[in-house]
Amino acid sequence: MAVAVDRVDMLFNEMILQLRGQLSSFSDAFAIVGAIYTTQKTLNIVCGCYRAISVYGLPKLRRRPDLVSRYGPWALVTGCTDGIGKAYAQELASCGMNIILISRSNDKLIKCAKDLESQFRIQTQVVTADFSQGGAIYAMIEEEIKDKEIGILVNNVGVMYYPECLHEMNLDRIFQLINVNITAATIMSRIVLPQMVERKKGAVVNLTAAASIRPNPQLAVYTATKTYLDFLTQSLQYEYEDKGITVQSLMPCYVATKMTKYGQNVPSPGYFIPSASLYARRALSTLGVSSRTTGYWPHQLQLWIAEMIPDRMWLWGANIVNSAIKRRIVQQKKRGTLASSSS
Repeated sequence: MAVAVDRVDMLFNEMILQLRGQLSSFSDAFAIVGAIYTTQKTLNIVCGCYRAISVYGLPKLRRRPDLVSRYGPWALVTGCTDGIGKAYAQELASCGMNIILISRSNDKLIKCAKDLESQFRIQTQVVTADFSQGGAIYAMIEEEIKDKEIGILVNNVGVMYYPECLHEMNLDRIFQLINVNITAATIMSRIVLPQMVERKKGAVVNLTAAASIRPNPQLAVYTATKTYLDFLTQSLQYEYEDKGITVQSLMPCYVATKMTKYGQNVPSPGYFIPSASLYARRALSTLGVSSRTTGYWPHQLQLWIAEMIPDRMWLWGANIVNSAIKRRIVQQKKRGTLASSSS
């Protein structure tokens, strides 16, 4: 119906009324969207807190589980002569599990085995193998461990490198990263899983990394290998959960070990950078509780924050940090070269 208007102020008032109606409709729509968004975020926070309590809080209140009865009498740990691998082997031994130790240094293996036997009164077996050598070693490993009932496999062996762009990397280093970070965990799982399937129990723990959740400029190959391992683990957990087997992706942030040393010194342990022994103790308590976890509450907090950062900002920040680390390493190498040439 047409409306006759013979005054400007009446026309203006009519326009204002119509505009207010439209704005009110827009406001209602935005209010609904805001309420949905707020509800979603609130539920995410509540669910996150619940998961944190169930994964990191409740296990501390429970008695340590009988790992031998739950999984089997033997545990196999790769890369076990230093850092997280060594600490994880000690935690398993403290639970009464016998330990198969696989690493490339025979002297270190023997020492670790003797220490575990004397401290925890368990049996050990050592297998000397260099995972960087590729497929030739796996037939030997399989033969060495064929008579052992392995309940837990810890695929810990891994290598890292100082920040470099791909074109700067040595080809041998690239093959080492693939052979150690990807091939080792894949083939070791293939070797051990058949007996676990037969017994309908067992656990495979793959040491991935929190870095696997986002791209990482100048650490591209390392991040890609850990992402592969994380995706492999998630797929295997789905494949084998109905067979009574747990497959866990353990995703630590920085832990005070030689592997995370950038420069001359190992990082000092602290709240956000735990020692290897503290990390292994906390991580083992999450086995059978969570299939994908950092294993340590402060690391989980760091991971949540990292996941909220926009992709472009993350790439920019990671590149700045890695460039700074790279410059520091180059400077230290130059000082080392000058010192050695003058001696």
